[in-house]
Amino acid sequence: MTDVIDTTMIYLKRDNSYLLLLRNKKKNDINEGKWIGVGGHVEKGETIDQCAIREVKEETGYDVHSLKCAGEVLFVDENIKMMMYVYEITDFSGETIECNEGDLKWIPIKDIYDYPMWEGDKAFLPKLINHEPYFKMTLTYRNGELISVENR
Repeated sequence: MTDVIDTTMIYLKRDNSYLLLLRNKKKNDINEGKWIGVGGHVEKGETIDQCAIREVKEETGYDVHSLKCAGEVLFVDENIKMMMYVYEITDFSGETIECNEGDLKWIPIKDIYDYPMWEGDKAFLPKLINHEPYFKMTLTYRNGELISVENR
């Protein structure tokens, strides 16, 4: 098993909707066809918060004014361990740009589970939506299927 890769996943919130990204533009994308928040890998010398701010700007065009990490989700499968730091951000400004990774859409929070997403996302999103205290979870996948959810 390789080292743990640090990533961010950001859910911009406005008018009881989240800005989600349909991953449909990258080749060989493990997330192809799924609706997810924006985010990506933490770059060398970058803090988790700096990564979140950069990824929001790059993928959406929005400027983040304040943020606070809501939780940690460790993804484990046969080939990778990835720590995803999850944010819900409400303090931002700007105009939406076209994203080179997929199509962005504001989706009412009450409807998000109607869109194709990872089963693991359905495990942590209620904690984010309900503003539970800082959460820590481990999601284990095998062959693309969620096999266990553990609260840590």
